[in-house]
Amino acid sequence: MRIISNTISIDTQGAGDLIDITAKIKETLRVSNLKNGTLTVFVKGSTAAITTLEFEPGLIKDMRELAERLAPSDKPYHHDATWQDNNGFSHIRASIFGPSLAIPFIGSELFLGVWQQVVLAEFDTRKRQREIAVQIIGE
Repeated sequence: MRIISNTISIDTQGAGDLIDITAKIKETLRVSNLKNGTLTVFVKGSTAAITTLEFEPGLIKDMRELAERLAPSDKPYHHDATWQDNNGFSHIRASIFGPSLAIPFIGSELFLGVWQQVVLAEFDTRKRQREIAVQIIGE
């Protein structure tokens, strides 16, 4: 059993930015030379999330609309009163979606559905450079 850790940097455009990171994750797995195990993806920060979805324009729009319904950007949040940074909704959205994802891999291939991509969801109010940890445990 081996453990391999790597990081990926991604530049985002701010709230509502959804970025398909599947190719970067697959490349990280490829260079590990591991055949079977589990890969964990984790975004550093409390205003972004990692999820899976079918990365197509209609669903991207649906996800943005869902996030707005779950935690409206025009509502006052107690967090905003504490820090005056007006991103309380960003923290709420990120906590709902979650910062990490575990994906099994078999035969050096991620165990994803045909239309299932790994996606970084940016919820903060400004452009960010996100660090994503990829940790692979396997043989």
